[in-house]
Amino acid sequence: MRKIIAAINMSLDGFCDHTAGIPDEELHQHYTDLLDQADSILYGRITYQLMEFWKTLLENPSDEKSMNDFAIAINKIPKIVFSHTLKDVEWDTARLSNQTIEKEVLALKQKSGSNILIGSRSLIIQLMKLNLIDEYQFCVHPVVVGSGLPLFENINERTILKLIKTKTFSSGALILYYEPTKIHLP
Repeated sequence: MRKIIAAINMSLDGFCDHTAGIPDEELHQHYTDLLDQADSILYGRITYQLMEFWKTLLENPSDEKSMNDFAIAINKIPKIVFSHTLKDVEWDTARLSNQTIEKEVLALKQKSGSNILIGSRSLIIQLMKLNLIDEYQFCVHPVVVGSGLPLFENINERTILKLIKTKTFSSGALILYYEPTKIHLP
């Protein structure tokens, strides 16, 4: 069975803000490798539209090879978008889901293949509530932003996670890899 991996960048104080991180060559390479090892990535509308930025680097490459490599990887991975407002998606490798996130993820897990990534805060929260995430990869950047969207918002159930490994970047960013335990406490 395929693993559902929630991978997200966050500030030290727990906020998801794509502009607060410290993107560098090392971090871009990490995420390029992660994308290359997965079969698909799931996005909500907002994150999907933010990620469309990377299409511009395909037409007008950056001076940074790691950014161009990431743009190629994000372009080729199949993207499944969950939205109540989008009527279509313009990215050739994207499609709108016509199912609930629970049905879509359960069906994807049953198929053979590689990991499925979750790249949106809203989807992480929904799938966490459904106990459908097999691994969390929190990239914590050494920055305090003070406000924004907290990663774990409106979580009503306590969930215990087991740290399985870490990865440290020269920028000071740290990826914490967790698996959920089967213990759920009130």
